[in-house]
Amino acid sequence: MTSTLRYVTFWLPIMTTSLPDDMDALFQALAHRDRRRMLDILRDRPGCGVEELTREFAFTRVAGLKHLKVLERAGLVVSERQGRKRALYFNVVPIQLVYDRWATEYSALWAGKLADLKYTIEGNEARDGDESQVERREQDRRGA
Repeated sequence: MTSTLRYVTFWLPIMTTSLPDDMDALFQALAHRDRRRMLDILRDRPGCGVEELTREFAFTRVAGLKHLKVLERAGLVVSERQGRKRALYFNVVPIQLVYDRWATEYSALWAGKLADLKYTIEGNEARDGDESQVERREQDRRGA
């Protein structure tokens, strides 16, 4: 008995630049609650068709297609033709780029400050004497 392995490859367009126009399209797409709900549905049911997706809403199929077009322009939805059906997939890369651009820097800063607070409360010194971990991290980042 031989078993055949099958592999599936999905090619997803990835936003490679962080131009303001790309971010504007992304935030515009996320601004509408129905489009956010569409992304939730696609996250839970990857590969669902346009009909299956628009059936969840009170608006017409044409209005649903307009919403999908906005999401595709922002890079949040990728579609793949499968015969007469269009399979839709949620692309999280643009949202990760937003997170990386703003949240990562701040979370690292506050994580360092909380570590310094922990050392202060416990009566421990920072590892390099008076210099805080946050200051060291900033100097490392700047290359000083």
